[in-house]
Formats: sequence, structure tokens, C-alpha cells
Amino acid sequence: MSPSSGTSDTPRPFRPDREASWEPRDPTLPSPRPDERAERRRRRPRHPRRPGGVRRVLRTLFGLLLLGTLLLAGAFAAGYLLVEIPPANAAAVAQSNVYLYRDGSPLARDGEVNRENVPLDHVPLTVRRAVLAAEDRDFHTSRAVDPKAMLRAAWNTVTGKGRQSGSTITQQYVKNYYLGQEQTLTRKAKEFFISIKLGREKSKDEILEGYLNTSYFGRNAYGVQAAARAYYGKDVEHLDTAEGAYLASLLKAPSAYDVTTHPENRATAVARWNYVLDGMVGEGWLDPAARAAARFPAPQTARPATALSGQRGYLVQAVEEYLTDQGIIDEKTLAGGGFRITTTLEPAKQDALVQSVEDQVTSRLDPARAPADRYVRVGAAAVDPGTGRVLALYGGIDYTQQYVNNATRRDYQVGSTFKPFVFTAAVQSGAQTQQGLPITPYTLYDGTNRRPVEGWNGTPYDPANEDDASYGEIAVGAATDLSVNAVYAQMAVDVGPADVRRTAVALGVPGSTPDLTASPSIALGAATASVLDMAAAYATLAAHGRHGTYTLVTAVTRGGRELALPGGTTRQAVSREAADTTTSILRSVVETGTGTAAQAAGRPAAGKTGTAEDDKAAWFAGYTPELATVVALMGQDPETGHQKPLYGALGLPRVSGGGPPAAIWGQFTRNALAGTPAKDFDLRLMPGAEETTAVPPAPDATGAPETAEEEQVTGEAGPGAASRDPRPTRTTVRGQ
Repeated sequence: MSPSSGTSDTPRPFRPDREASWEPRDPTLPSPRPDERAERRRRRPRHPRRPGGVRRVLRTLFGLLLLGTLLLAGAFAAGYLLVEIPPANAAAVAQSNVYLYRDGSPLARDGEVNRENVPLDHVPLTVRRAVLAAEDRDFHTSRAVDPKAMLRAAWNTVTGKGRQSGSTITQQYVKNYYLGQEQTLTRKAKEFFISIKLGREKSKDEILEGYLNTSYFGRNAYGVQAAARAYYGKDVEHLDTAEGAYLASLLKAPSAYDVTTHPENRATAVARWNYVLDGMVGEGWLDPAARAAARFPAPQTARPATALSGQRGYLVQAVEEYLTDQGIIDEKTLAGGGFRITTTLEPAKQDALVQSVEDQVTSRLDPARAPADRYVRVGAAAVDPGTGRVLALYGGIDYTQQYVNNATRRDYQVGSTFKPFVFTAAVQSGAQTQQGLPITPYTLYDGTNRRPVEGWNGTPYDPANEDDASYGEIAVGAATDLSVNAVYAQMAVDVGPADVRRTAVALGVPGSTPDLTASPSIALGAATASVLDMAAAYATLAAHGRHGTYTLVTAVTRGGRELALPGGTTRQAVSREAADTTTSILRSVVETGTGTAAQAAGRPAAGKTGTAEDDKAAWFAGYTPELATVVALMGQDPETGHQKPLYGALGLPRVSGGGPPAAIWGQFTRNALAGTPAKDFDLRLMPGAEETTAVPPAPDATGAPETAEEEQVTGEAGPGAASRDPRPTRTTVRGQ
């Protein structure tokens, strides 16, 4: 045997796994030949070998996992040791906000924050449970933080399912009282560790008490006691379950769910209220029978601080909504105070607007003589066409008496003030009549009462003219003066209702406006918009078709730091020819049509009158080259809040847009622009709107009374319509 074979007299160790193929060899026997050894190895059973590479990968992964765990543990320990519970933040001891006019003179101070802390045992158990059902149903059984919920909320936000919060009530309390509302990783990290410490140092009841006393409920009310007074005029201990559920629902979006200030959001607020009550039933906190018997508890009209009396409160409210809607400041941070806000409002113009309303309407109201006078509400807004700056607002008689802002509310139909947008769309798109003729101020239409529109494939539509008057063949310009519904409904079809809608939105009417539908009825102004919305749209016409989103703020500072504001850029919403040609026919409304009372401005002006269905609102929207203003009288029952017709108000049989609204507009425009030279419109008209030829006199309108009243959504005719020639001098339409 070769020395290299390593033979030995010592037997090899016994290997059970090889027992069948191995036995000790007799050392006296000769060694097997190499080929025999190879054959034996070949016949031995093969066993799988574990690769060394897999073991190395597993060891590496285990090491990384251990390292990551140690790092996380170290980070947690460091964070827990380093992050201390800080003193209360500024919002917890909130200051007032200061509002200034554009020239820096004081406008208003929003007063002290409304807060009154109460012990937890003063808050009814059902109210506490309503808050838990709304915000954190596992509060009493869960930890101070919920990492799973935080990760889930972060994932939903990142994946586009909307910004969500995974915060527990403890975390919300920490954010409200110790930190702030900013959405940063640093703030979230601090919130995490402070919440853990607070959860160990304070009981659940202490944390819930702090949360209820610091949460913001809207109406400048901090804490559940202040909210109970603000919304129901009672102490928190007297709230019932339904009222408590409504206050709990406000925590998600205080202003949006306030059905008094935002009646258009009532359905959303009620749905949130139902969610809270259903959650209480699901947790076993409310009997199903009691849930079924619950009715939505409408809150009382807000009673703001007297520091915001008169117009000041309306102006502050409009500015605050602008700041939050534009994302400049979130609602809770703004309510915390400490801001110095310079507005676009001009004191001289603001005073002129208030005085005009006083002279033309408020001083003439006498409910004892005319019961409808108690329904009269006035809203107005003035906008600079060149910049989009809001220069003056009128929200109501007094913010402490009528809380809803008539300048920004969006629940009244705009009536025939919408019709100019139809004509603008016609010029913008180069639309033609059903006979293939271009639509110009002098194109003839059939103004017959209840004439079915042609070329519309939807539900048949045959709108009535005001007082069922028929005008026969009538030019577009004259139909605008008289606001003939039959003409404009047909024009909307000729243009295309969808194009009309797009043009209105481009001019400045919000796309979310209710009843802004792509149907022939869009021409008659069934849509609801605010006077501020309409002022911005008419300012676009005054600016030759250039639109700038209206702005109410020029500067915002806090603690010496200035906040960034949206850019004030403008865009060409419609062509200059479309805007200017519309202006040309609206000038006729003021000169000879339904808006002659606006001539009191004493300078070139263009405008349109309008009346909502059943005379529940009367509008005048007009402009000069320097100023666009919209005025509306609205009817509202002060007890129920329901819209009411204005028949008999101010001693008039009917309140028309050409009456008090146009009179307010004329006086305000004259005084607001006093001392500035009068400017004429510099118009660039569409082809076919310049050359004129005489048209034979048309017969008088049939079916109209001797003194027809102002138009409605269903139709309109101006004063003296029956005695005027409804067809003025006309331009020869090219291609006609």
C-alpha cells in the first residue's frame, strides 16, 4: 500500500448513514486496486450537500436584520430621551389677527379666541362617546400611538387615495396643544415620542379632557364648551346625543360642515353626522332605537363678537375663506391668531358701497308698511378689471345680526345676468344660427313666446318670455335689451350648451356652480353663483377678455415673516373681439334697455339685469373700463332661512334688477370713481358688428303689459318693453 494512502490500524468511526455500504476492512488483506476503489465510491448512496453560499446569505440577512433592529431600537431610545414634552404652543394660547385695508389703515381685529375649559365630568358621556366615534373608537383600549394606522395613512396618501391621518386622539391633542399643524416629518416624529411619554404620564381621561378643551370647532370656538355655546346657545352639560354628534362631526372640517354659513354643504354635514351616530351604535354606545329616533339638530345662527359688527365681520370672513381656500393658511393655524393681513379692499370705495346700499335700500325698508321688507338682503362686490383685486364688498346689514355673507354665498340663481356669457361664447366659437348665419349683435332671431328650440336632441324645451310676451323677429342686441328668453335659449343651442358652460367658467364662474348644466336652460341663469363670482366674470369682459382670479389679500405676515401668496398672473380667457362685442350690446342695456337706472354713474357703462325664479333675487351686473361691480337683492326669511319672493318689498309691486340693484350700482360707481376722468370703452368688434343699415320698424310685442316688469329665470322684459321698438338699427351680417 502506498504511504500516501494513510492506512491505520484504528478502525474508522461508525457512520450510521453509510451503514449499508461500509464495513471495517481486514488489514491483512491487500489494498483494493484504484479501479476497485472508484467503483465502490460510485456505488455508494449519494447524499445532497448544503452549499456554503446559502449559509453565507442567511448569515448576512440575519446580521442585517439584527443591525436594523439595533439601529431602530437605538433611534427609538435616543428619540425618547431627547424629545421632551414642550410648553403649550401659540395656538393653545391664541392671539388675535389684525386686518388692514390696502393702504395700511386698520380694518378689523378678530378679537380674543373663544375658549372655556371644562372638567371632563361636565361633558355628557354621550358627547364624549360621539367624539370617540368620530375620531378614535379604540381610544380607551389602544396605545397612545398606532404605528399600523400611521403607516396605512402614509401609504394611502402616497398612493393617491387622499391625504389621511393615522393619528390617535392622544396624537391630535399633542399636535393641538404642544406642537402645530404643519405636515413635516420632524413634527410627526416629535408628535410620536411626546404622545408616548404623555400616554405614560397622563391617564386616558386627562388626555381626553385636554383634547376636548383644545380642539377647534369653527366659529372661533376652541373647546367643546365654547362650541356648545356657539352652535346651540347652551352649556356643554346640557347637550343631547344628536347635538353632541354634530359637534363631533365638525372636528373633521369645521367651516365646511357648518350648515349655517355653508348651506350648500348640508348634505355632506348630515352624512358625517350619520357616520358618527352609526359608529356609536356599532360600538354599543347607543341604542338602535334611540339612533332611529334621532333628528339632525340644526345649529343656531352664529353670534360673532361685537368687534366684528357692521361690515367688518363680513370682510374678515371673506378674507379668511380666501386664505384657507387658496391654501395660504390652514383654518386651525389661522384661528390661532398672530397674523397681520393686508387686504385689497380700499376704504373709500368700501364706504361708498355701504352708503349706496343705505341710501337706495336700507333707509327705505319699513316692515310695518311692507311685510316683504323683512326678507330683503343685499350683497355686492366690486373688482378691478385690470388686476382682479376685490376693492369693496357688502355682505349684509350687520355681521352680528345677519351672519351669512351675501357677497360670497352661492345659493341664489343669477337669472339673466348669465345671458351675456351665451353671446360671448357665440362670438368666441364663431357660432351660426340654424340657418347658417353668423351670430352678431344684429342677427335676427324669432322671439315668439314659448317657441320650441330647434336643433336640440334632448328633452323638448320651449321657455316662456316674461309675461308671455312675443316679439317676433328681433335682433340679438334688442333681445339682450329686453332679455328675450326664446332668443337666448335658441342661441345656446346654436352655440352648443357645453361651449356656453366652458366659456362661463373661463370668464370666472366656478365650474362647481350648481345647475351649470350643458342644456338650453343654461342661458336663462338657473345656475347659482355669488355676486363676487359674477363680479370676477364681468371684470373679465371689462378687461377685454383677460381674466385674473380675484384676490382679496396683498400681504400676510406673522412674527415678522411674510407668507408666500399665489401669483397674480392673468390669462386671455376669451378673445378680445368676443369680450368687446359683448360689451357693445351691454352698453345698450344701460342706454335704452332694462338697466337705465345705472346711468346715474355718469360715465360710459355696460351691464345686464337679471331676476331669479319667483322673484327671489334681483341682480344688476355692470362695469366701466375701470370698475366691475355686481349687486343683488335677495329674499330670505330671517326665521327659517328659506328663500322668499320679493313681491311688494320697498313698496314696489316687483323688485327688478333694473330697480334698486341698478340704482345702487349707479350711485356707487359715481362715488367710487369720483375725481377720476371718465373713460370710454376702447372696443375691437367682431366682423359684422360695425356696418349698419336701417331696419323697418317691427310691430309691438304682443302679450306684454303696458309696463312689463323685470325678467326672471323663465323670462324677462324691461320697463316699457311694450312701447319700445324691439329691433334697433342692424348691422348687415356678412354672408347673410
